[in-house]
Amino acid sequence: MLYFNNLAAQLSDPTESSLTLLARGLGLRRLICTLLKVFDSPKSLILIINATAEEEAGIGEELGVMGCRQPGLRVVGFEMPRKDRQVLYRKGGLISVTSRILTVDMLLSDIPIDMITGIIVMHAEKVTALDSTAFITRMYRAKNQAGFLKAFSDQPEHITSGMSPLRNILKELQIRTVHIYPRFHEEIQKSLEPRKADVYELAQPMSESMSDIHEAIVNCMNATLNELKRSNTTLDLDELDIKSAYFRSFDSMVRRQLDPIWHKVGARTKRLVSDLSVLRNLLTYLLAYDPLAFHAYLETIVASNSSASSSIYSQENQSPWLTMDAANTIFTVAKRRCYINIPVSDTDRHRKAAEAEQDAGWEVLDEIEGVEQNGKRPASENSNEDRPWWLPEDISPILEEPPKWNLLAETLHEIEEAINDKPGSFLQPGSDTVLVMTSSNRTCALLREYLDMLDLDAPKGEQGRPMMMRRLRGYLGWKADLHASIQNQANANHPSFKRDAAPILNPGDAGTSSGDGVLSEAMKKKDRDRRDRAARRRRVRGGAPAGANSSSSQRPKESEQEGLMKSEGVMIDEAEKIADFFAANSATTSKTPAATTNVETVQLDNVEFDTNYGLLPPEQTAIIRAYSDDTDDQVLAEIRPRYIVMYEPNQDFIRRIEVYRNANPGLGVRVYFLFYAMSCEEHKYLAGLRREKESFERLIKERGSMLMPIMDERRAGSSMGDAIVRTISSRIAGGGKVATTAPSQIIVDMREFWSTLPNMLHASNLKIIPATLLVGDYILTPDMCVERKSIPDLLSSFNSGRLYTQCELMSVHYKQPILLIEFEEHKSFSLKTVAEIKSYAKATGKYPKKPPAGKSLPGETPDFGSVQAKLVLLALSFPRVRIIWSSSPYATSEIFTDLKLHNPEPDPAKAAAVGAEDDADVGAGVNLAAEELLRSLPGITAKNARYVMGKVASVRELCGLGLGQVQEILGVEPGKACWEFIHHGDKVLSG
Repeated sequence: MLYFNNLAAQLSDPTESSLTLLARGLGLRRLICTLLKVFDSPKSLILIINATAEEEAGIGEELGVMGCRQPGLRVVGFEMPRKDRQVLYRKGGLISVTSRILTVDMLLSDIPIDMITGIIVMHAEKVTALDSTAFITRMYRAKNQAGFLKAFSDQPEHITSGMSPLRNILKELQIRTVHIYPRFHEEIQKSLEPRKADVYELAQPMSESMSDIHEAIVNCMNATLNELKRSNTTLDLDELDIKSAYFRSFDSMVRRQLDPIWHKVGARTKRLVSDLSVLRNLLTYLLAYDPLAFHAYLETIVASNSSASSSIYSQENQSPWLTMDAANTIFTVAKRRCYINIPVSDTDRHRKAAEAEQDAGWEVLDEIEGVEQNGKRPASENSNEDRPWWLPEDISPILEEPPKWNLLAETLHEIEEAINDKPGSFLQPGSDTVLVMTSSNRTCALLREYLDMLDLDAPKGEQGRPMMMRRLRGYLGWKADLHASIQNQANANHPSFKRDAAPILNPGDAGTSSGDGVLSEAMKKKDRDRRDRAARRRRVRGGAPAGANSSSSQRPKESEQEGLMKSEGVMIDEAEKIADFFAANSATTSKTPAATTNVETVQLDNVEFDTNYGLLPPEQTAIIRAYSDDTDDQVLAEIRPRYIVMYEPNQDFIRRIEVYRNANPGLGVRVYFLFYAMSCEEHKYLAGLRREKESFERLIKERGSMLMPIMDERRAGSSMGDAIVRTISSRIAGGGKVATTAPSQIIVDMREFWSTLPNMLHASNLKIIPATLLVGDYILTPDMCVERKSIPDLLSSFNSGRLYTQCELMSVHYKQPILLIEFEEHKSFSLKTVAEIKSYAKATGKYPKKPPAGKSLPGETPDFGSVQAKLVLLALSFPRVRIIWSSSPYATSEIFTDLKLHNPEPDPAKAAAVGAEDDADVGAGVNLAAEELLRSLPGITAKNARYVMGKVASVRELCGLGLGQVQEILGVEPGKACWEFIHHGDKVLSG
């Protein structure tokens, strides 16, 4: 292809560093593999960063197909030791490594930076100033100006937010050349337009019920979005519309707007943001799920918003869209797609009870005569033999099939006829295997089940009836389990409503036959049936069933409870009826609601085995697969299908088909493009095309008017002058000044390279020294240690008690221990929301009641479970620990720079040895038995055992110390535990 060859030739220049933006589906992975093949050599070292595990596997397999097998692509993971990585780097070749490992190896000089031929950066759209890729680029360019750096991306939508996003990426990657190749590029148009696949667009109208639900969901989304804008008038939310709400990026867009004031917004706004995500999922599930699965998902939403789900649930926390008329339409029509409830009269119940009693009599007679029950006994004229036993009497199944299922069956039938009419010869390229592409693995499984159980003799719209009946059976079983869970939750929240009725009678407790033992089982079964029928009759007439676990007379109806919605009451009543039905029928049959199929064992001879089993010919094979990434290109190349069915629209796969068609000139490809007309599926597809086109146009316009960034060449030693100025100390007697030539450095724990702070410190011209620290995260000076905590890490450390131990170790080993609490940039600088803070000062009334003696009001008592209270207790326990608050990593780097002014530099060897168990200079010639005894004492661990041995000469001396002296060595709590353990015998003797 013309565009591919030209682009590969441009990028093959080893002296050029560039950023390439290519439209999705045009072969980005193949382009990267082509470049890797060109640069593959033992004398060159090519690094790939930011590649996922799936991309690494795909690139390795593609390189193997191209012939790069010895050694091919090597992957560096966390399980590879440091020495093995050093050897691997010096051998050269193609290596994929994570950004964190590469950062540490560059700082430790484990990789020869000057020997790197080039770096391939994947997912360039994610590069920011805080990203580790920018950190790697600075270190790479500081020691290597000859190597190339080529970045790639196929997500132009992610490079359009903010001010000059393209320029920012170029600045962080220190490159000046950009290649932009959208689908409407002239070279791409010339390459793909001459050979087009035969595309059949099949627009399937939605059913009437699906259209009603779709319109109602869109109305709910509009109302929710308008309410969100009305609740936050200070924010710029005008760009948010219903079309942008179809995409997952909508959630991040809304959250980006609300993050700076997230601590100020109320619970209602947060609920609205969550509701928009739920409604978007409903639109997708309406078209992808079967009616029963969609209805079950709606019922889980109702249950999650139920006032019975929590004893402290309030009406304010319910989703506002559930109270709309459109929501009632959604729940009502969704249920009508599955089944309808029909009234069953008392006469019908009595007739069916008489029929069941007559059947039980025939069973008794057959058992007496020794006749096997082969199902040939007389049946009533009015009995419905087609109605399954597990289907309740008041449920009439509708089981509407999605219209696209029938369209898919017709399409496959048309393809089968086309293959039979024109059988492909061996001389023609391609195969007759039909490739069906869907959006998810769940849809794949659903279509496989539908095609496996397809009834070709049934009328249109009912060919999947066996599958739907099977799923209805599973749904009813799930509904019965849902009733049990709701009742358990209700009993837990309302103990006064717990039932005290008698449990279901054990079948063994029934009356036994006084005579012949042959009649015992039949009589037991007859008695059980009679009791169940009597219980059902009493329940119909308004009485409570005897021997049942639940009684509606002993509890208030759910629909009458305060705060319950109408849909919830209907759902709970329905679940109770289904549960009672299964409980009543479980005594008359051994089948369970979950049972769906019977397994039969069939003996086959060799001839029948060969006929029924073996490899199917391609014309009888249909592969159903979900859309993936560039792996789909390899699937098309391997299968080489002539017939492709796109069950759901996907713009990326359409381009892959165009590339596949042009890569095989003699191959005829027919594509069936299925979609629901006038649905969110069609709107989302068209909006996606429009968004991508607008993104490329914006990037092209920015490139044309962009001022090229000036690169700051940071070579080794270039910042020595600034470092000398910073380290000049004026605190010398007589006014003299002494300058130290050593650069300012900070020792950083290996685990801290997951964060962005080391990147910011390096950008501030501080030397970063990675080390494995047992005490602290950052060592600024020989006496200053910093433990950094983000907000989630702070909460988890308080809950686990790890922060107490860390502060204790810092207090023992360093003179200036510091706890740094770091917030994220562009997010709220607060531990609690405004509503939570106001709750402490909220009065109970105009004149609050006087608290009883010995007690205080809830607002006056300190909340020891809050973060603020725990921080106060921590400060009281460790007075020497200083707490520093930082709003972002930028602020933290400035704080560290100020703290290091006029202070000596830390020693990496000494910092790594602090708290270490194995130290060659400490404990030489120690009695091993005494050391083992010391470590067995409470409060003494492997981290502080050597420190204790340096303070006391023997175990006897430790036992002779007082409580205060032991606490001075070990800390308050560990010292108290150790001292009490040692003197436990003295207390017993004195007692």
